[in-house]
Amino acid sequence: MNRRSFIQKSTLLTTTLFVSLKSFPSSLFSVDGLVSGTVTSKGKAVAGVVISDGYSVVQTDKTGNYQLKLHELARFVWISTPSGYEFKTESSIARHYYKPDTAGKLNFDLKPLKQNDNKHNFIIWADPQVKNKKDVQQMMETSVPDTREVVKSMGKTLVHGIGVGDLVWDNFDLFPAYDEAIAQIGIPFFQALGNHDQDYRQGGDDTSDRTFQAHYGPTYYSFNRGKAHYVVLDDVRYLGVERTYDGYITPTQLEWLAKDLQLVPKDALLIICLHIPVHNSVKNNDDFYAVLKDFKNVHIMSGHTHFNKNVIKNGIYEHNHGTVCGGWWTGPICGDGTPRGYGVYEVNGTDLKWYYKSTGEDRKKQLSIYVDTLTNQKRLIANVWNYDPEWKVEYFLDGKAMGTLTTQDGFDPLSVKLYKGDKLPNPRPFVEPISTDHLFLAHFEPSVKKVKVIATDRFGEKFEAEIEA
Repeated sequence: MNRRSFIQKSTLLTTTLFVSLKSFPSSLFSVDGLVSGTVTSKGKAVAGVVISDGYSVVQTDKTGNYQLKLHELARFVWISTPSGYEFKTESSIARHYYKPDTAGKLNFDLKPLKQNDNKHNFIIWADPQVKNKKDVQQMMETSVPDTREVVKSMGKTLVHGIGVGDLVWDNFDLFPAYDEAIAQIGIPFFQALGNHDQDYRQGGDDTSDRTFQAHYGPTYYSFNRGKAHYVVLDDVRYLGVERTYDGYITPTQLEWLAKDLQLVPKDALLIICLHIPVHNSVKNNDDFYAVLKDFKNVHIMSGHTHFNKNVIKNGIYEHNHGTVCGGWWTGPICGDGTPRGYGVYEVNGTDLKWYYKSTGEDRKKQLSIYVDTLTNQKRLIANVWNYDPEWKVEYFLDGKAMGTLTTQDGFDPLSVKLYKGDKLPNPRPFVEPISTDHLFLAHFEPSVKKVKVIATDRFGEKFEAEIEA
Protein backbone atom coordinates (compact mmCIF):
# COMPACT_ATOMS: atom_id res chain seq x y z
CA MET A 1 0.00 0.00 0.00
CA ASN A 2 1.72 3.18 -1.17
CA ARG A 3 1.32 5.99 1.32
CA ARG A 4 3.98 8.22 -0.20
CA SER A 5 1.67 11.13 -0.95
CA PHE A 6 1.42 12.11 2.67
CA ILE A 7 4.86 11.30 3.96
CA GLN A 8 6.87 14.28 4.97
CA LYS A 9 10.54 14.47 4.26
CA SER A 10 12.54 13.37 7.24
CA THR A 11 15.49 15.14 8.71
CA LEU A 12 18.95 14.16 7.64
CA LEU A 13 20.63 11.38 9.53
CA THR A 14 23.01 12.29 12.26
CA THR A 15 26.51 11.16 11.56
CA THR A 16 26.40 8.75 14.51
CA LEU A 17 24.42 6.26 12.44
CA PHE A 18 26.87 6.13 9.58
CA VAL A 19 28.61 2.91 10.52
CA SER A 20 30.81 1.50 7.78
CA LEU A 21 29.13 -1.44 6.08
CA LYS A 22 31.52 -2.16 3.24
CA SER A 23 31.51 -5.68 1.91
CA PHE A 24 34.19 -7.83 3.45
CA PRO A 25 37.27 -7.62 1.20
CA SER A 26 38.55 -11.13 0.55
CA SER A 27 42.06 -9.97 1.43
CA LEU A 28 40.86 -9.67 5.01
CA PHE A 29 40.82 -13.44 5.39
CA SER A 30 43.32 -15.05 3.10
CA VAL A 31 44.08 -15.41 -0.57
CA ASP A 32 41.12 -17.77 -1.04
CA GLY A 33 38.62 -15.64 0.95
CA LEU A 34 37.73 -18.37 3.45
CA VAL A 35 36.32 -17.80 6.91
CA SER A 36 36.36 -20.66 9.37
CA GLY A 37 35.82 -21.35 13.04
CA THR A 38 34.30 -23.51 15.71
CA VAL A 39 30.94 -23.54 17.48
CA THR A 40 31.17 -24.61 21.09
CA SER A 41 29.08 -24.61 24.25
CA LYS A 42 30.67 -24.98 27.67
CA GLY A 43 33.88 -25.97 25.96
CA LYS A 44 32.28 -28.77 23.93
CA ALA A 45 31.80 -28.84 20.16
CA VAL A 46 28.28 -28.34 18.79
CA ALA A 47 27.60 -30.18 15.54
CA GLY A 48 25.05 -29.36 12.86
CA VAL A 49 24.90 -25.61 13.53
CA VAL A 50 24.10 -23.49 10.48
CA ILE A 51 26.41 -20.60 9.53
CA SER A 52 25.73 -18.29 6.60
CA ASP A 53 26.90 -15.14 4.87
CA GLY A 54 23.57 -14.72 3.08
CA TYR A 55 24.79 -16.61 0.03
CA SER A 56 26.31 -19.89 1.23
CA VAL A 57 24.82 -22.01 4.00
CA VAL A 58 27.09 -24.48 5.83
CA GLN A 59 26.87 -26.64 8.94
CA THR A 60 29.42 -27.43 11.61
CA ASP A 61 30.85 -30.95 11.52
CA LYS A 62 30.96 -33.37 14.44
CA THR A 63 33.93 -31.50 15.89
CA GLY A 64 32.04 -28.19 15.75
CA ASN A 65 34.16 -26.83 12.90
CA TYR A 66 32.95 -25.07 9.77
CA GLN A 67 34.46 -23.41 6.74
CA LEU A 68 32.73 -20.83 4.58
CA LYS A 69 33.77 -19.37 1.24
CA LEU A 70 32.72 -15.78 1.70
CA HIS A 71 30.78 -14.18 -1.14
CA GLU A 72 32.32 -10.97 -2.43
CA LEU A 73 29.12 -9.03 -1.64
CA ALA A 74 28.63 -10.47 1.84
CA ARG A 75 28.35 -7.92 4.63
CA PHE A 76 27.81 -10.24 7.58
CA VAL A 77 28.34 -13.76 8.78
CA TRP A 78 25.65 -15.03 11.10
CA ILE A 79 24.71 -18.06 13.11
CA SER A 80 21.25 -19.58 12.83
CA THR A 81 20.95 -20.07 16.58
CA PRO A 82 20.03 -23.72 17.15
CA SER A 83 17.22 -24.91 19.40
CA GLY A 84 18.20 -25.33 23.03
CA TYR A 85 20.45 -22.27 23.21
CA GLU A 86 20.04 -18.64 24.21
CA PHE A 87 19.80 -15.89 21.63
CA LYS A 88 22.76 -13.55 21.67
CA THR A 89 21.45 -10.06 22.41
CA GLU A 90 22.60 -6.59 23.37
CA SER A 91 20.01 -4.70 25.46
CA SER A 92 17.46 -7.24 24.14
CA ILE A 93 18.25 -6.48 20.45
CA ALA A 94 19.32 -9.65 18.62
CA ARG A 95 23.03 -9.68 17.77
CA HIS A 96 23.36 -13.03 16.00
CA TYR A 97 25.70 -11.64 13.34
CA TYR A 98 29.41 -10.87 13.31
CA LYS A 99 32.35 -9.64 11.30
CA PRO A 100 35.37 -11.93 11.05
CA ASP A 101 38.71 -10.90 12.51
CA THR A 102 41.82 -10.34 10.42
CA ALA A 103 42.84 -13.99 10.70
CA GLY A 104 39.66 -15.12 8.94
CA LYS A 105 38.57 -16.91 12.13
CA LEU A 106 35.11 -16.57 13.60
CA ASN A 107 34.19 -18.72 16.57
CA PHE A 108 30.76 -18.91 18.18
CA ASP A 109 30.11 -19.81 21.78
CA LEU A 110 26.56 -20.85 22.66
CA LYS A 111 24.95 -20.67 26.08
CA PRO A 112 22.47 -23.49 26.74
CA LEU A 113 18.96 -22.64 27.86
CA LYS A 114 17.97 -23.68 31.37
CA GLN A 115 14.72 -25.23 30.15
CA ASN A 116 13.30 -27.13 27.22
CA ASP A 117 12.21 -24.75 24.46
CA ASN A 118 9.64 -26.94 22.67
CA LYS A 119 7.07 -24.77 24.44
CA HIS A 120 7.69 -21.07 23.93
CA ASN A 121 5.92 -17.89 22.93
CA PHE A 122 6.66 -15.01 20.61
CA ILE A 123 5.27 -11.53 20.03
CA ILE A 124 4.91 -9.70 16.70
CA TRP A 125 5.18 -5.93 16.68
CA ALA A 126 4.11 -4.44 13.33
CA ASP A 127 4.65 -0.79 12.40
CA PRO A 128 5.56 1.12 15.57
CA GLN A 129 6.38 3.80 12.99
CA VAL A 130 7.47 6.62 15.27
CA LYS A 131 8.10 9.95 13.52
CA ASN A 132 8.86 12.33 16.38
CA LYS A 133 9.28 12.57 20.14
CA LYS A 134 5.52 12.72 20.73
CA ASP A 135 5.07 9.40 18.94
CA VAL A 136 7.90 7.93 20.98
CA GLN A 137 6.29 9.15 24.19
CA GLN A 138 3.01 7.44 23.27
CA MET A 139 4.85 4.22 22.46
CA MET A 140 6.73 4.29 25.75
CA GLU A 141 3.63 5.09 27.80
CA THR A 142 1.20 2.64 26.16
CA SER A 143 2.66 -0.09 23.96
CA VAL A 144 5.75 -0.81 26.03
CA PRO A 145 4.11 -1.33 29.44
CA ASP A 146 1.25 -3.27 27.85
CA THR A 147 3.66 -5.67 26.12
CA ARG A 148 5.76 -5.94 29.24
CA GLU A 149 2.70 -6.96 31.28
CA VAL A 150 1.78 -9.62 28.75
CA VAL A 151 5.32 -11.01 28.94
CA LYS A 152 5.14 -10.96 32.74
CA SER A 153 1.88 -12.92 32.64
CA MET A 154 3.67 -15.71 30.77
CA GLY A 155 5.68 -16.58 33.86
CA LYS A 156 8.76 -18.66 33.12
CA THR A 157 7.76 -19.46 29.53
CA LEU A 158 10.47 -18.54 27.04
CA VAL A 159 9.39 -15.64 24.86
CA HIS A 160 10.99 -13.58 22.12
CA GLY A 161 9.77 -10.82 19.82
CA ILE A 162 10.01 -9.90 16.16
CA GLY A 163 9.44 -6.41 14.76
CA VAL A 164 8.09 -6.86 11.23
CA GLY A 165 9.15 -3.52 9.84
CA ASP A 166 8.50 0.21 9.90
CA LEU A 167 10.20 0.38 13.26
CA VAL A 168 10.48 4.12 12.61
CA TRP A 169 8.96 6.51 10.09
CA ASP A 170 11.83 7.69 7.89
CA ASN A 171 13.46 9.27 10.96
CA PHE A 172 16.53 7.14 11.67
CA ASP A 173 17.47 9.30 14.64
CA LEU A 174 14.70 7.37 16.41
CA PHE A 175 16.20 3.89 16.01
CA PRO A 176 17.70 4.31 19.51
CA ALA A 177 14.24 5.17 20.86
CA TYR A 178 12.88 1.95 19.36
CA ASP A 179 15.83 0.12 20.92
CA GLU A 180 14.97 1.60 24.31
CA ALA A 181 11.37 0.40 23.93
CA ILE A 182 12.62 -3.11 23.24
CA ALA A 183 15.06 -2.95 26.14
CA GLN A 184 12.22 -2.04 28.51
CA ILE A 185 10.11 -4.97 27.29
CA GLY A 186 13.10 -7.10 28.19
CA ILE A 187 12.89 -10.05 25.79
CA PRO A 188 15.13 -10.94 22.83
CA PHE A 189 13.86 -9.05 19.78
CA PHE A 190 14.63 -9.63 16.10
CA GLN A 191 13.99 -6.98 13.44
CA ALA A 192 12.73 -7.06 9.85
CA LEU A 193 13.16 -4.18 7.41
CA GLY A 194 10.16 -2.00 6.48
CA ASN A 195 9.86 0.55 3.69
CA HIS A 196 10.09 3.37 6.25
CA ASP A 197 13.32 1.85 7.59
CA GLN A 198 15.05 2.32 4.23
CA ASP A 199 17.29 5.25 3.43
CA TYR A 200 16.11 6.67 0.12
CA ARG A 201 19.16 8.89 -0.18
CA GLN A 202 21.61 6.02 -0.39
CA GLY A 203 21.09 4.97 -4.02
CA GLY A 204 19.43 1.74 -5.16
CA ASP A 205 17.89 -1.23 -3.41
CA ASP A 206 21.28 -2.68 -2.48
CA THR A 207 22.37 0.47 -0.68
CA SER A 208 19.11 1.79 0.80
CA ASP A 209 19.36 -0.82 3.57
CA ARG A 210 22.76 0.31 4.82
CA THR A 211 21.57 2.44 7.72
CA PHE A 212 19.24 -0.30 8.93
CA GLN A 213 22.07 -2.82 8.65
CA ALA A 214 24.37 -0.56 10.62
CA HIS A 215 21.86 -0.73 13.43
CA TYR A 216 20.36 -4.23 13.20
CA GLY A 217 22.59 -6.36 10.99
CA PRO A 218 21.47 -8.52 8.06
CA THR A 219 18.03 -7.99 6.54
CA TYR A 220 17.45 -11.71 6.05
CA TYR A 221 18.48 -14.60 8.29
CA SER A 222 17.11 -17.52 10.28
CA PHE A 223 17.07 -18.91 13.82
CA ASN A 224 15.50 -21.77 15.73
CA ARG A 225 13.61 -22.36 18.94
CA GLY A 226 12.20 -25.76 19.88
CA LYS A 227 10.68 -27.42 16.82
CA ALA A 228 10.08 -24.07 15.14
CA HIS A 229 12.31 -22.59 12.46
CA TYR A 230 12.13 -18.83 12.06
CA VAL A 231 13.07 -16.91 8.93
CA VAL A 232 13.24 -13.13 8.56
CA LEU A 233 13.18 -11.74 5.01
CA ASP A 234 13.41 -8.37 3.28
CA ASP A 235 10.53 -8.06 0.80
CA VAL A 236 10.78 -4.29 0.25
CA ARG A 237 12.44 -3.45 -3.06
CA TYR A 238 13.49 0.17 -3.45
CA LEU A 239 13.09 1.20 -7.09
CA GLY A 240 15.72 3.95 -7.14
CA VAL A 241 13.37 6.93 -7.14
CA GLU A 242 12.79 8.57 -3.78
CA ARG A 243 9.99 6.87 -1.81
CA THR A 244 9.14 4.44 -4.61
CA TYR A 245 9.17 0.72 -3.78
CA ASP A 246 7.30 -2.51 -4.33
CA GLY A 247 6.90 -5.90 -2.69
CA TYR A 248 9.53 -8.28 -4.03
CA ILE A 249 11.81 -10.97 -2.63
CA THR A 250 15.14 -10.91 -4.45
CA PRO A 251 16.44 -14.04 -6.22
CA THR A 252 19.47 -13.90 -3.91
CA GLN A 253 17.17 -14.28 -0.91
CA LEU A 254 15.14 -17.05 -2.51
CA GLU A 255 18.32 -18.97 -3.34
CA TRP A 256 19.55 -18.52 0.21
CA LEU A 257 16.14 -19.54 1.60
CA ALA A 258 16.14 -22.75 -0.44
CA LYS A 259 19.57 -23.64 0.94
CA ASP A 260 18.54 -22.78 4.48
CA LEU A 261 15.37 -24.87 4.29
CA GLN A 262 17.23 -27.91 2.97
CA LEU A 263 18.57 -28.28 6.51
CA VAL A 264 15.16 -27.96 8.20
CA PRO A 265 12.88 -30.96 8.89
CA LYS A 266 9.86 -30.86 6.57
CA ASP A 267 7.52 -31.35 9.53
CA ALA A 268 8.90 -28.32 11.40
CA LEU A 269 6.77 -25.33 12.27
CA LEU A 270 8.01 -22.68 9.85
CA ILE A 271 7.54 -19.01 10.83
CA ILE A 272 8.44 -16.46 8.13
CA CYS A 273 8.56 -12.80 9.13
CA LEU A 274 8.61 -9.86 6.70
CA HIS A 275 7.00 -6.48 6.19
CA ILE A 276 4.85 -6.35 3.04
CA PRO A 277 2.06 -8.97 2.84
CA VAL A 278 3.00 -11.82 0.52
CA HIS A 279 -0.42 -13.07 -0.57
CA ASN A 280 -1.37 -10.03 -2.64
CA SER A 281 1.51 -7.54 -2.59
CA VAL A 282 4.75 -9.41 -3.34
CA LYS A 283 5.15 -9.49 -7.12
CA ASN A 284 7.07 -12.77 -7.25
CA ASN A 285 5.10 -14.55 -4.56
CA ASP A 286 4.69 -17.63 -6.77
CA ASP A 287 8.47 -18.09 -6.72
CA PHE A 288 8.41 -17.68 -2.96
CA TYR A 289 5.60 -20.21 -2.47
CA ALA A 290 7.49 -22.68 -4.70
CA VAL A 291 10.43 -22.68 -2.28
CA LEU A 292 8.04 -23.59 0.54
CA LYS A 293 6.12 -26.32 -1.29
CA ASP A 294 7.48 -29.22 0.81
CA PHE A 295 6.50 -27.60 4.11
CA LYS A 296 2.95 -28.12 5.37
CA ASN A 297 3.01 -26.03 8.55
CA VAL A 298 3.94 -22.51 7.45
CA HIS A 299 2.84 -19.19 8.97
CA ILE A 300 3.77 -15.80 7.54
CA MET A 301 3.92 -12.74 9.81
CA SER A 302 3.52 -9.42 7.98
CA GLY A 303 2.56 -5.79 8.64
CA HIS A 304 2.60 -2.69 6.41
CA THR A 305 -1.12 -2.33 5.65
CA HIS A 306 -2.19 -0.77 8.96
CA PHE A 307 -5.11 -3.18 9.24
CA ASN A 308 -5.58 -6.72 10.54
CA LYS A 309 -6.33 -9.56 8.15
CA ASN A 310 -5.85 -13.33 8.09
CA VAL A 311 -5.42 -15.07 4.76
CA ILE A 312 -4.81 -18.70 3.81
CA LYS A 313 -3.20 -19.10 0.38
CA ASN A 314 -1.47 -22.17 -1.05
CA GLY A 315 -2.03 -23.84 2.31
CA ILE A 316 0.01 -21.12 4.04
CA TYR A 317 -1.53 -19.01 6.80
CA GLU A 318 -0.58 -15.34 6.60
CA HIS A 319 -1.15 -13.11 9.62
CA ASN A 320 -1.23 -9.49 8.43
CA HIS A 321 -1.07 -7.57 11.69
CA GLY A 322 -2.72 -4.42 12.92
CA THR A 323 -0.23 -1.81 14.01
CA VAL A 324 1.46 -0.87 17.24
CA CYS A 325 0.83 2.78 16.24
CA GLY A 326 -2.92 2.41 15.51
CA GLY A 327 -3.91 5.38 13.33
CA TRP A 328 -0.31 6.58 12.99
CA TRP A 329 -0.41 7.63 16.69
CA THR A 330 -3.45 9.86 16.10
CA GLY A 331 -6.05 7.46 17.51
CA PRO A 332 -6.51 4.18 19.39
CA ILE A 333 -7.55 2.09 16.37
CA CYS A 334 -6.33 1.24 12.89
CA GLY A 335 -8.33 2.31 9.86
CA ASP A 336 -10.28 -0.95 9.86
CA GLY A 337 -11.27 -0.56 13.52
CA THR A 338 -8.68 -2.98 14.87
CA PRO A 339 -7.29 -1.54 18.11
CA ARG A 340 -3.62 -0.71 18.08
CA GLY A 341 -1.79 -3.71 19.42
CA TYR A 342 0.25 -6.74 18.47
CA GLY A 343 0.15 -10.49 17.89
CA VAL A 344 0.81 -13.02 20.66
CA TYR A 345 1.76 -16.56 19.64
CA GLU A 346 2.10 -19.73 21.68
CA VAL A 347 4.20 -22.60 20.34
CA ASN A 348 3.85 -26.15 21.65
CA GLY A 349 6.05 -28.47 19.59
CA THR A 350 4.84 -27.84 16.05
CA ASP A 351 1.42 -26.55 17.14
CA LEU A 352 0.71 -22.82 17.05
CA LYS A 353 -2.00 -20.84 18.83
CA TRP A 354 -2.47 -17.09 18.73
CA TYR A 355 -4.50 -14.05 19.65
CA TYR A 356 -4.40 -10.32 18.96
CA LYS A 357 -3.65 -8.21 22.03
CA SER A 358 -5.21 -4.75 21.97
CA THR A 359 -3.06 -2.17 23.73
CA GLY A 360 -4.60 -1.11 27.02
CA GLU A 361 -7.42 -3.66 26.78
CA ASP A 362 -8.05 -6.99 28.43
CA ARG A 363 -6.93 -10.02 26.43
CA LYS A 364 -10.59 -11.10 26.21
CA LYS A 365 -11.52 -8.04 24.17
CA GLN A 366 -11.57 -9.46 20.65
CA LEU A 367 -14.50 -7.61 19.09
CA SER A 368 -16.36 -4.31 19.08
CA ILE A 369 -20.10 -3.98 18.52
CA TYR A 370 -22.26 -1.03 17.51
CA VAL A 371 -25.99 -0.44 17.08
CA ASP A 372 -27.41 2.29 14.88
CA THR A 373 -31.00 3.26 14.06
CA LEU A 374 -32.33 3.02 10.51
CA THR A 375 -35.82 3.60 9.13
CA ASN A 376 -38.20 1.28 11.04
CA GLN A 377 -35.36 -0.94 12.24
CA LYS A 378 -32.02 -1.08 14.00
CA ARG A 379 -28.74 -2.52 12.81
CA LEU A 380 -26.01 -4.42 14.58
CA ILE A 381 -22.41 -4.09 13.39
CA ALA A 382 -19.80 -6.35 14.95
CA ASN A 383 -16.10 -6.01 14.17
CA VAL A 384 -14.14 -9.20 14.89
CA TRP A 385 -10.67 -8.08 13.91
CA ASN A 386 -8.73 -11.36 14.15
CA TYR A 387 -11.43 -13.37 12.39
CA ASP A 388 -10.62 -16.21 10.03
CA PRO A 389 -13.00 -18.75 8.43
CA GLU A 390 -12.62 -21.13 11.40
CA TRP A 391 -14.26 -18.63 13.74
CA LYS A 392 -17.99 -18.67 14.56
CA VAL A 393 -19.82 -15.41 15.28
CA GLU A 394 -23.31 -15.63 16.86
CA TYR A 395 -25.72 -12.97 18.06
CA PHE A 396 -28.49 -12.75 20.64
CA LEU A 397 -31.42 -10.31 20.90
CA ASP A 398 -32.81 -9.82 24.41
CA GLY A 399 -31.24 -13.13 25.36
CA LYS A 400 -32.68 -15.09 22.43
CA ALA A 401 -30.20 -16.89 20.17
CA MET A 402 -30.57 -15.63 16.60
CA GLY A 403 -27.94 -17.80 14.89
CA THR A 404 -24.63 -17.09 13.23
CA LEU A 405 -23.54 -13.95 11.44
CA THR A 406 -21.71 -13.86 8.13
CA THR A 407 -18.97 -11.47 7.07
CA GLN A 408 -19.73 -8.19 5.34
CA ASP A 409 -17.43 -5.65 3.76
CA GLY A 410 -17.73 -2.19 5.24
CA PHE A 411 -16.33 0.50 7.50
CA ASP A 412 -15.97 0.36 11.26
CA PRO A 413 -18.24 3.08 12.75
CA LEU A 414 -15.62 4.30 15.24
CA SER A 415 -13.04 4.54 12.49
CA VAL A 416 -15.43 6.69 10.45
CA LYS A 417 -16.08 8.91 13.46
CA LEU A 418 -12.39 9.39 14.27
CA TYR A 419 -10.80 9.52 10.83
CA LYS A 420 -13.31 10.45 8.13
CA GLY A 421 -12.89 13.96 6.73
CA ASP A 422 -10.32 16.36 5.34
CA LYS A 423 -9.39 17.74 8.76
CA LEU A 424 -9.51 14.51 10.75
CA PRO A 425 -7.55 13.28 12.54
CA ASN A 426 -5.32 16.02 13.86
CA PRO A 427 -2.40 16.37 13.14
CA ARG A 428 -2.33 13.68 10.43
CA PRO A 429 -5.51 14.06 8.36
CA PHE A 430 -4.27 11.56 5.74
CA VAL A 431 -5.47 8.77 8.07
CA GLU A 432 -8.77 7.47 6.70
CA PRO A 433 -11.20 4.64 7.47
CA ILE A 434 -10.31 1.42 5.65
CA SER A 435 -12.95 -0.98 4.32
CA THR A 436 -12.66 -4.37 5.96
CA ASP A 437 -14.15 -7.84 5.49
CA HIS A 438 -14.24 -8.77 9.19
CA LEU A 439 -17.50 -6.93 9.90
CA PHE A 440 -20.76 -8.75 10.71
CA LEU A 441 -24.22 -7.18 10.24
CA ALA A 442 -27.75 -7.97 11.37
CA HIS A 443 -31.02 -6.00 11.33
CA PHE A 444 -33.68 -6.21 14.05
CA GLU A 445 -36.84 -4.62 15.43
CA PRO A 446 -36.61 -1.27 17.27
CA SER A 447 -38.23 -2.87 20.33
CA VAL A 448 -35.11 -4.93 21.13
CA LYS A 449 -33.36 -3.65 24.26
CA LYS A 450 -30.16 -5.67 24.47
CA VAL A 451 -27.80 -7.15 21.88
CA LYS A 452 -25.01 -9.63 22.56
CA VAL A 453 -22.41 -11.15 20.25
CA ILE A 454 -20.32 -14.23 21.03
CA ALA A 455 -17.31 -14.89 18.81
CA THR A 456 -15.62 -18.29 19.11
CA ASP A 457 -12.12 -18.55 17.67
CA ARG A 458 -10.58 -21.55 15.88
CA PHE A 459 -9.23 -22.80 19.23
CA GLY A 460 -12.65 -22.87 20.88
CA GLU A 461 -12.16 -19.79 23.05
CA LYS A 462 -15.24 -17.58 23.37
CA PHE A 463 -15.31 -13.81 23.45
CA GLU A 464 -18.41 -11.76 24.29
CA ALA A 465 -19.59 -8.19 23.79
CA GLU A 466 -22.96 -6.73 24.83
CA ILE A 467 -24.62 -3.40 24.14
CA GLU A 468 -27.87 -1.64 24.99
CA ALA A 469 -29.92 -1.17 21.84
